[in-house]
Amino acid sequence: MGKPTGFIEYERRDRRYEPASDRVVHYREFVLPMPDDEVREQGARCMDCGIPYCHQGCPVDNLIPDWNDLVYRGDWLQAIETLHSTNNFPEFTGRICPAPCEAACTLNIDDVPVTIKTIECAIVDKAWEENWIKPQVAQRRTGKKIAIVGSGPAGLACAQQLARVGHRVAVFEKANRIGGLLRYGIPDFKLSKHLIDRRMAQMRTEGVEFHTNSHIGTDIPVSRLQEEYDAVILAGGSEAPRDLPVPGRELNGVHFAMDFLTRNSKRVQGLFVPEDEFISAGDKHVLVIGGGDTGSDCIGTSNRHGARSVTQIEILDKPPAKEDKGLTWPEWPNRLRTSSSQEEGCERMWNVATKGFVDDGHGNVRALRYALVRWDRDEQGRWQMSEVPGSEGEMKADLVLLAMGFVHPVHEGMIAELQGKANLELDPRGNIKGSTEGAKAYYTNVDGLFAAGDMRRGQSLVVWAIREGRQCAHAVDEWLMGASDLPR
Repeated sequence: MGKPTGFIEYERRDRRYEPASDRVVHYREFVLPMPDDEVREQGARCMDCGIPYCHQGCPVDNLIPDWNDLVYRGDWLQAIETLHSTNNFPEFTGRICPAPCEAACTLNIDDVPVTIKTIECAIVDKAWEENWIKPQVAQRRTGKKIAIVGSGPAGLACAQQLARVGHRVAVFEKANRIGGLLRYGIPDFKLSKHLIDRRMAQMRTEGVEFHTNSHIGTDIPVSRLQEEYDAVILAGGSEAPRDLPVPGRELNGVHFAMDFLTRNSKRVQGLFVPEDEFISAGDKHVLVIGGGDTGSDCIGTSNRHGARSVTQIEILDKPPAKEDKGLTWPEWPNRLRTSSSQEEGCERMWNVATKGFVDDGHGNVRALRYALVRWDRDEQGRWQMSEVPGSEGEMKADLVLLAMGFVHPVHEGMIAELQGKANLELDPRGNIKGSTEGAKAYYTNVDGLFAAGDMRRGQSLVVWAIREGRQCAHAVDEWLMGASDLPR
């Protein structure tokens, strides 16, 4: 490394946020970028650790020590080329990735990891500002046509890779705009949508065709794609939400989190959402069930609506404030994390099990019935949940948002058609069955049909979707051409 003692000389510093009182009145990104000289200083903290465990933590295999050192040396142009060699969209991951690379950093043993995510974001933002990022148009065309269903990070990464080696690529998206979860599922205050539009412009120049309002399996039979294209890639994500079948689930005011987030994002982005379809948290007691990122996004959005109160409940134990590094490092640890949305105002509760929802007498939810639970290991070491006697109670709620994750892809439509006509195989969790290793990587059991991202893997991170899209592109190119120069 250029500065072997940098981790001793420089303290860890990271990006800051606008004050919560300022940012809850708008939907713009509120992370304050670091000056270049401070980013270079943070790059100098990357130590010559011998075995860079950050590689193990990064699903896309980013060459993290390499571009940390390049930033320290001031070679930003080479840094973006190195970063792009493994990641098509670092401006996405530099904003919304939870940074498992930082958890795996050797310096995280002392809780002061290199600010990898911040450096990554600074590299790509500077590259766009300097106009270094150009379309990479293929020098020759293969004559092969590929259809990709789904325009989330997996579909987009796959499309870009395949277009760059000369294939004709068409992306089909059921929504009215490209981006999948990135477009409407992630709030604008976490990811500005001009970032997606900018990449789309690059990809169009590279030859990618985008088709919106094209719901494969509903508006367009998937069999048509199979007939017209040499390969079809299913990258539609995992969109079937986990439900909560308890008494009162049918009451007005109990919604899936993604319905709440999507309709709000459409309004923020200037699209018309009828008043009777819009879900407002304004002046309401909001209850968010689920402690993950989607639940956090519901909190931030509710605060921006002007909610009277926001409470988030989780059925699991409260995580420890600090993990035991001797047991967890360099793996992703289970520990208490507080998101920017939670910092803006939210009461958090653990060990709470939902028993039902209470009717206000007019078909609307007015409260949640709950009981406290505890978790103990049985004789086989498995965790078992039990209710705490006498702990039942009610919690006021005018709006309940179910943010408990997603179980598998939506089966109605495209998957059902493929099961009926081609006997498409699913795994035991309901995802499209396909391996990531060997000669049949990303293949389904249907000839010419591939699957990548959450539709194959199950609910996961954006960075994992990008990895799967890139690897699937390699598999498809190899299947079509007999060999592939695309990175694996």
